[in-house]
Amino acid sequence: MFDIFSYYGKAIRTAFTEFVYFAAFIKVTIVEIFLFSTRKQVTSTVLYRQILFTGYEALKLISLIGLALSGIIIIQGMQLLENFGQSDLVYDILIITITKELGPLLTAVIIIARSGTAISTELGNMVVNHEVEALTSIGINPIAYLVVPRVLGVVVSLFCLSIYLNASGIFGGYIISTINQPLSLWEFLKNLSVKLTIKDLIMSQTKSFVFGFIIALISCYQGLKVNFASTEVPQYTIKAVVSSLTWIIVFDIIIDIFYYSF
Repeated sequence: MFDIFSYYGKAIRTAFTEFVYFAAFIKVTIVEIFLFSTRKQVTSTVLYRQILFTGYEALKLISLIGLALSGIIIIQGMQLLENFGQSDLVYDILIITITKELGPLLTAVIIIARSGTAISTELGNMVVNHEVEALTSIGINPIAYLVVPRVLGVVVSLFCLSIYLNASGIFGGYIISTINQPLSLWEFLKNLSVKLTIKDLIMSQTKSFVFGFIIALISCYQGLKVNFASTEVPQYTIKAVVSSLTWIIVFDIIIDIFYYSF
């Protein structure tokens, strides 16, 4: 019995210590973000490269997923709703599934798979190769130089990619809709705009902003936690992926609760 209490006590202490370290990491990162403009000459290249990799190079995959997802939703929705004479509800389904939920969430999952793993692995290898230690020795703040540009790059990229996925989804929905029922693009957008509200768009982009911040922070934090062994890099990368997926789902639920409560 004593061993059980000792085990859980140690686990709780470890979790609390981890939480304190991560909270301190977030605090320092946020402070450095506000100071980013003063160091832009040094870190702008890192920021641009992060946006290029996370945002631009993911456009093809995002557009394919947006088109395929909306097509599947329209095909399945039309067949089901036509039986009940409620074909107009397909616009509501399109907005709920893509704009509100799957758009930001799927974009975040793609970013975790592509950029989250890359960031964690890159920073982990930099720790192993003593590059982070070298930056510190010459007076460069690793948080300001390594973390902040990556956080900003991921947040900006995810925010823009979410918009792009929504646009691709709407376009794919229009193409599939015209197969069953000839409809002009203007009429389709008009019908969609009646159902789509500013509140829906704000909710969608709020999720994108929060998800981007979570993914970048966790990936950077786990990458910098590597000590001195290269075998630790994949372990912390896996932790970054699992933690990122867990927390974006948690915050997705929290944002939904706030959305439907007010």
